[in-house]
Amino acid sequence: MSEYETLAEAPAQPQQPVDEAQTKEPENRGPSYRPTHPFALAPVAAPAYSVDGFVREFLHELHADLGVQLSRSTVNDQYVAIARTVRNYLMARWLETGKKVRDTKAKQVCYLSAEYLLGRQLGNALLATELNDIADEAMRTCGLDLQVLLAQEVEPGLGNGGLGRLAACFIDSLATMAVPCIGYGIRYEYGIFRQSFVDGRQVEHPDTWLTLGNPWEFPHPEAAVQVNFAGHTERYDDNGVERTRWVPGFGVLGVPYNYMVPGYRNGRVNTLRLWSAQAIDSFDLSVFNAGEYVEAVRAQTFAENITKVLYPEDSTPQGKELRLQQQYFFVACSLKDQVSRLLGEGSDLHTLPQRVIFQLNDTHPVIGIPELMRILIDEQGWEFDDAWATTRECFAYTCHTLLPEALEVWPVELFARLLPRHYEIIDAINAQFLAEVRATYPGDESKVQAMSIISAGPHPAVHMAYLATVGGSKVNGVAELHSQLLRDKVLPDFSTMWPERFTNVTNGVTPRRFIRLANRHLSALISDAIGTGWLTDLERLAELEPYALDPEFRAQFREVKAHNKRRLNRVLTARDEVSLDVTHMLDVMVKRLHEYKRQSLKLLHIVSLYEQVVSGAVPASQVAPRTVIFGAKAAPGYALAKETIYLINRVAEVVNNDARLEGRLKVLFPPNYNVTLAERLIPAADLSEQISLAGKEASGTGNMKLALNGALTIGTEDGANVEIHARVGDDNYFSFGMDEPAVEALLAAGYRPRDTYETNPRLKAAIDLIASGTFSGGNPHEFDGFVGNILSEDRFCALADFESYMAAQVRVEQAYADEDSWSQMAILNVARSGYFSSDRSVNDYIERIWHVPSVR
Repeated sequence: MSEYETLAEAPAQPQQPVDEAQTKEPENRGPSYRPTHPFALAPVAAPAYSVDGFVREFLHELHADLGVQLSRSTVNDQYVAIARTVRNYLMARWLETGKKVRDTKAKQVCYLSAEYLLGRQLGNALLATELNDIADEAMRTCGLDLQVLLAQEVEPGLGNGGLGRLAACFIDSLATMAVPCIGYGIRYEYGIFRQSFVDGRQVEHPDTWLTLGNPWEFPHPEAAVQVNFAGHTERYDDNGVERTRWVPGFGVLGVPYNYMVPGYRNGRVNTLRLWSAQAIDSFDLSVFNAGEYVEAVRAQTFAENITKVLYPEDSTPQGKELRLQQQYFFVACSLKDQVSRLLGEGSDLHTLPQRVIFQLNDTHPVIGIPELMRILIDEQGWEFDDAWATTRECFAYTCHTLLPEALEVWPVELFARLLPRHYEIIDAINAQFLAEVRATYPGDESKVQAMSIISAGPHPAVHMAYLATVGGSKVNGVAELHSQLLRDKVLPDFSTMWPERFTNVTNGVTPRRFIRLANRHLSALISDAIGTGWLTDLERLAELEPYALDPEFRAQFREVKAHNKRRLNRVLTARDEVSLDVTHMLDVMVKRLHEYKRQSLKLLHIVSLYEQVVSGAVPASQVAPRTVIFGAKAAPGYALAKETIYLINRVAEVVNNDARLEGRLKVLFPPNYNVTLAERLIPAADLSEQISLAGKEASGTGNMKLALNGALTIGTEDGANVEIHARVGDDNYFSFGMDEPAVEALLAAGYRPRDTYETNPRLKAAIDLIASGTFSGGNPHEFDGFVGNILSEDRFCALADFESYMAAQVRVEQAYADEDSWSQMAILNVARSGYFSSDRSVNDYIERIWHVPSVR
């Protein structure tokens, strides 16, 4: 008997599946199909691995790399071994992709993002390589359950929400579309915090995602680059030419960690490169020998702080400085990487705009503009005007907000102290730009002051969005409404001066992860109806429309939704020890906790439903059975958001245990919402809560994921909701609330939330119930902060939209009562949401901004 056979007969300890197998879609029983979409790629040849070959490679990884036999291996050993087995399969494709890009000297997208919310990697890699079935059978041969190994992976916490998830979707699409791309970011040691609730209050814990190692990364310490900070600048003579040099105060090393980004079944593997900070001299032996043990490693501790956590709390001066260090660190590493690559192949940097486009994902990487100027002027000896002309062609800026406080502004004192040479360059850029403004608007000094990159006054500051607009070739918003408001409200003077510079690219999500991986049964149902190929041509979902009228298909669709609810119940039971009533409407609000997203409005709806029953105004039997699920993290320093979380949890505790409701209303708030939970929650959702104040949400992507998985939207006319509404139709969308002009009119007239409270009895009853101590053990002052804020300020008009929202919820309940009609509406949401693919978004970037061809 062979060793492999012996080991297969002696598996490790028995394993219980925690999720379903990710099996292959059924053979197409629908019409034949030939892809016509330019990026609907034909699959590559069948995988070279056989089951036997996969088993041998898996066991080789266990033996040779991990030093353990299968019979004595842990689940983590087994996970690492299968991850490396799949990684090895991708390796040749990865190396070939890099060689092809180098040989063709193709123009490349360099996506600069402070966040990448990747999700688990193993399932996505198996899907991309068509190894699902082989891996599943191979693990069974070894006496293992693939699902247990998939569940062992710890999700990288490298993002906070939509910004990071969008970045992950885009690099997936770029690989699937065979477009040369490298993503650049930060390898946070702890990432976004892990959330728990203690007595209902949010508690933040380190996200120790690297504790057990990470088989998907390739560290390259030999390729580390030095990044400098602080110090001063000085003038010097360079053969008769006066130049400036930066004399840094200190420096750190940036070590690159490479990750593979596989395209969907096309043989393409791009790269994500994340940077980790290390000290140049990490250990001082003489200091250590003198007994100063802490001081001996001070430099290493200081350097590592730069990449310790995502978005360090910035309410202190030290926190602000660390954030700016983070941003410059990863951008400086990334630009040096690209410049070194081009110089290494003998390219002239004057061709830089033909070789690379740096996409700035929000304002975090905008410091790249003066950094490229510094490289070209100080290191390459270019004149300012030549460097500026080249730099402006190399960058494009995506704005992700409409909130003034989210547009980064750095105090000049901090900026000039930490990055003195960059401040000088920005000052020179600003002087040249303001001369252009004066020439365009002669005599209008108010315009000059309004557009200055560096604001004047007692607290001068650098406006990064202004710098991005002046220093880039394009500025885009992320939904049609957002792009219009960006032009009209956020950067109006700039859009008037350079209207051609502004464009729109509506966000999208990858259907590979958020339909195929997350909702396997819906994916199979779709393929059964319209054939395969739609995962790379999502507009083909429109072919589902006739099936919305088919009673049998609607029944199958309902069974998929019911199955997903049962699956979610199992997950929540195992994960959080809570149960889900799978007969209820599943009403979902999952997004970052912020006032403008208006979790407060959803909370008032719940409290009002509860108050109506306990006051006797409505019998419990008339309450539509509904479970509301929240998923949200609040920034550690955002006190009101954290109080809102506490209030939601206290309301949930009371509502869930009050027998007067007869179990017809439940509220669940599983902590630490992440991509892994989203992949189970979103497919089970019936109702998608997209209720931000009109004119405040840039786009959203959760709204797209939910619609694509058959949840109906209750939403304002905000962000991409507007485009979802337009595509799915009035009959399949529950619209409510003021539109953006109405909001502006209300605020201009002097909005008084207390007046709304006094004149709406149902609203007043709900707020009074919160203030009464009902949800705080009888303490009437427990939620004074929440109640006081919403009555005196209500910055995002939750009270003003309350009555309209409640009326829309009545329409929801009436529609949900007819399950067949609801199924038809849900199917039409899926069929009409194909536009919201990240493949389409990336194609728009290519056509409108990047002009980067694919490389086959």
